[in-house]
Amino acid sequence: MNVAVLGAGAMGHGIAHVSALGGHSVIVRDVEQELVENGLEQIEENLEGGVEREKITPAEKDDAIERLTGTVSLETAVEDADLVIEAVPEELEIKRAVFEEAEEFAPSDAIMATNTSSLSVTEIASVFEDPSRCIGLHFFNPAHIMPLVEIVVAEQTSGDTKEFADHYVESIEKTPTTVTDVPGFASSRLGAMFSLEAIRMAQEGVASIEDIDETMRLGYNLPMGPIELVDHTGVDVNVEVMEYLREELGERFKPPQLLKRKLRAGKLGRKTGEGFYVWEDGEIVGVSDTGDVTE
Repeated sequence: MNVAVLGAGAMGHGIAHVSALGGHSVIVRDVEQELVENGLEQIEENLEGGVEREKITPAEKDDAIERLTGTVSLETAVEDADLVIEAVPEELEIKRAVFEEAEEFAPSDAIMATNTSSLSVTEIASVFEDPSRCIGLHFFNPAHIMPLVEIVVAEQTSGDTKEFADHYVESIEKTPTTVTDVPGFASSRLGAMFSLEAIRMAQEGVASIEDIDETMRLGYNLPMGPIELVDHTGVDVNVEVMEYLREELGERFKPPQLLKRKLRAGKLGRKTGEGFYVWEDGEIVGVSDTGDVTE
């Protein structure tokens, strides 16, 4: 299968990684050559980490790298694609614009998948002449490690498209779950509630950020605490998702002031070096000052 991944950032390069490792030919596209090269370099680094942890063999790593190419040309990326997966910023108009342009160059039978974590796949699909070939493939960060892919079925999605998506997810050795296209799907809606309540508790002084996260890690067997996860995915992304869910589902998804203050300060988490935690080389090295915040 030929897979085109549109976006070479954290989600894009992770999706490209697992697709190539699953035996597919993959083209990664972004708007600047430097972004493409950074994405490919990160994939190679993560594959090497897999070899060191004995998750994959050196031969599997080399084969995956051989299946990967990069480009800044949208036409080159999608012209032979069986599957196009967008992993661009979580903004409806950006996703629709990318797909509208991609449709001009992609084969008429290519499956078009959005990696949105909360936006309406039905609304995204409406940009296509044939929206039945659009579906949501919601990967989790980091995509090369997290085992789940949430398959989101839009109002227009055909049975053949859903079957194709199931086959693809199984081919990359991920576990699929299927949800209908409702705001936040299952994962983002539930995850947002965890994060919202955890940040509110920190804001109210119920417990420290570290203790709240440790409680959830050990008490609920989570790989990381809900506040650390906000830093990992990005404070800005979380605010956008929460505001969208608030608009669609009500005030229970209102972002806490502590979260909004981090956004205003540009402390967006791991990608900026500071959010709720302080980060160096992708690792937590301290806790950021939260100060006194009231709702």
